[in-house]
Amino acid sequence: MNKIKWGIIGTGWISTMFATALSSIENTEMAAVASRDLGRAKDFAEKFKIKKAYGSYEELVKDPDVDVVYIGTPHSEHKDNAAMSIQNGKAVLCEKPITLNQKETQYLISLAKEHKVFLMEAMWTKFLPATRKVKSWLKDKRIGEVQHYKVSFGYYTKFDINSRLFNPDIAGGALLDVGIYPITYVTHMMEKLPDQIISSAVIGKSNVDEQNVIIFKYKEGILADLSSSVAVNTGKDAVIVGDKGKIVVPNFWMAETAMLYDAENNLVESFSEPFAVNGYVYEAEEVNRCLREGKLESEVVPLKDTLDIMKIMDEIRADWGLTYPQERG
Repeated sequence: MNKIKWGIIGTGWISTMFATALSSIENTEMAAVASRDLGRAKDFAEKFKIKKAYGSYEELVKDPDVDVVYIGTPHSEHKDNAAMSIQNGKAVLCEKPITLNQKETQYLISLAKEHKVFLMEAMWTKFLPATRKVKSWLKDKRIGEVQHYKVSFGYYTKFDINSRLFNPDIAGGALLDVGIYPITYVTHMMEKLPDQIISSAVIGKSNVDEQNVIIFKYKEGILADLSSSVAVNTGKDAVIVGDKGKIVVPNFWMAETAMLYDAENNLVESFSEPFAVNGYVYEAEEVNRCLREGKLESEVVPLKDTLDIMKIMDEIRADWGLTYPQERG
């Protein structure tokens, strides 16, 4: 089995988590890391025993020893970082959201197809064993016909205009940071797009959405109640209700457990599979597998699905009148 050599762009918390995952995978090497601060890159390289540390992203994407680039920079940088990697023939795993909007996402997809390189959004939740178990329960009609989803991802953060969460210049706010998880989760379970979307948001003094509520309505009579927040602790659980029971998934976005109940609220089955390292291992292994098989996209996070989710979020933001500075003419 050939060794896959990774380059990491960005040295923040998310890149640290991903590098921790990579360090546990066989036939995988972290060949290089890049930061705009060479000192930070060197510290990161020393921590993870990475051979090369660069003080610019350009140097990393031109490194012939790098097969695939992981992008863990702020949302607003994703498009440019990914495009530069693709144009230099590198496969790309880019943190979510892959870009700010569908236009940028379509650009990256077209670029990846033009250069014939692999591209995937790092939507790690889809690969978790607990997520796969929930999907199998639904396919087997363990709770009968699904009627309702209630999925929330909200946490309290003290307002700080200098925080990335409240900074419109780097596309802060709840929707792109955490709202993408409930939207993706329900769409993944339903395997179809909603027929109607209704939403509302609180746009704070920071000019980003600090909390929101989104309703998906399907012609089959199914409703999905979704919410996200960076200012209110609304929890991080998913509940899926059918006519014969319900499924409860604590911390659905990083789930290690899931519970299945019957219509009388009796626990029928529980699933638990703690992460050996962390939940990022599964998406990294998927990228390795795809690269070894010569695939240009993953069947679990196909590019069409990534684009569909971006279209949904664009539609929602349009209803709110929310644009980011980079999007204004």
